[in-house]
Amino acid sequence: MNRRSLPILVASFVASLCCLGNYAAQAQQQTALTSEDSLHRRLSLGPSTIIGGYGEAAYQRDVDQGVSHLNLVRTVLFVGHQFNDQIAFFSELELEDAKVEGGDEGGEVAMEQAYLKFSSKRHPQNYWVAGLFIPRIGLLNEDHLPVNYNGVERPLVEQLVIPATWRELGVGYYGSLSAWPLQYTVALVNGLDAADFSHGTGIREGRFEGKDATANNLAVTASLRANTGNWQFQVSGYVGGTNGLNKRASDSLGLAHGLFALPMYLGEADLQYRYAGFHAKALGAYIRFPDADAVNKAYANNVASGMYGAYVELAYNLFAQALSERLQRQQLNLFARYEWIDLNQRIPANAIYDGTLRQSHLIVGVGYLPIPNVVIKADVRLQHTGPQNPDLIVNPNPAEPPYQQNNSFLNLGIGYSF
Repeated sequence: MNRRSLPILVASFVASLCCLGNYAAQAQQQTALTSEDSLHRRLSLGPSTIIGGYGEAAYQRDVDQGVSHLNLVRTVLFVGHQFNDQIAFFSELELEDAKVEGGDEGGEVAMEQAYLKFSSKRHPQNYWVAGLFIPRIGLLNEDHLPVNYNGVERPLVEQLVIPATWRELGVGYYGSLSAWPLQYTVALVNGLDAADFSHGTGIREGRFEGKDATANNLAVTASLRANTGNWQFQVSGYVGGTNGLNKRASDSLGLAHGLFALPMYLGEADLQYRYAGFHAKALGAYIRFPDADAVNKAYANNVASGMYGAYVELAYNLFAQALSERLQRQQLNLFARYEWIDLNQRIPANAIYDGTLRQSHLIVGVGYLPIPNVVIKADVRLQHTGPQNPDLIVNPNPAEPPYQQNNSFLNLGIGYSF
């Protein structure tokens, strides 16, 4: 599909959502209740310690390369504690790729969350968080359990543009309006490190994730969510400095310094519609990094000044209208998602354009949930990219086959949460 057809696709999708109003239906049941959910909702009385977690394993067949891989993608252990009616602790320890071994690529052990929650006594739905937490940006960042999203792989837009799961150190407030169906968040967290921005991964490698983060630069993130009927609308944003060096080091590299120096702006909007077995969602995100030229000059990392991603998804739970009560407690979700991404939509004069970062992906698959906390998944992803730029190939291998702009992947996976 060419880029000119994208506006037609979006318009058709929005029109389809409007037509769904009277006969569309809810694709997935409400988010599975986990130990973390129960702690958030304060379902236990008095002080208590709660253990939970989630994980997933996946098989992928790369048709173009003719190779297959099996991986224990991640296992996460949740430990939380309710001190009293107003104070609770949340933590998640994550192991990626099954193990970490010196000298081998891959594998990571990291704290995904570690924060205190201070709830309002009169309005417990309003609360503060402080520590290492995940801001509300996009859909997947906050709700990333494998049983709650379709497909073996997480949506690529929310891996490459919104780098879920994106956590930082700071303090945040989560509130809601009693008179209106509105929820909002605002948070102050540490900024990013533009020195680690890398070609092809957007801002992902510039996150500190709680490890020795610089506090010379800061960031503000906020969101607004509205729920009305079967619809949910959300907008979220992030603005923050990307240079944590002091004045002397910054001057030596020709970089601005300060709390919000070399600012990075991210804006996101999404919507969801649920009704009687159908679930539709759409998300779009854009990153603006106006000082990319200065960063490229200082670090030669070939980063872009503009990046975007968007996707639309439709799903239907075949068991939603089942006559059998046993089947109604299960889910068999068929889904299709179309994603398009351009990680160098705008580049400064000192960057080199890479057509392979302009991508589209069509994912079609199924997910079976015998119970709400366990899922078995299968899907096929069809990928198309722009052409490869030979200027980016250093010391090319004469035996290397020509770059293929089209490829397909077969994915199988399992996931759980508790």
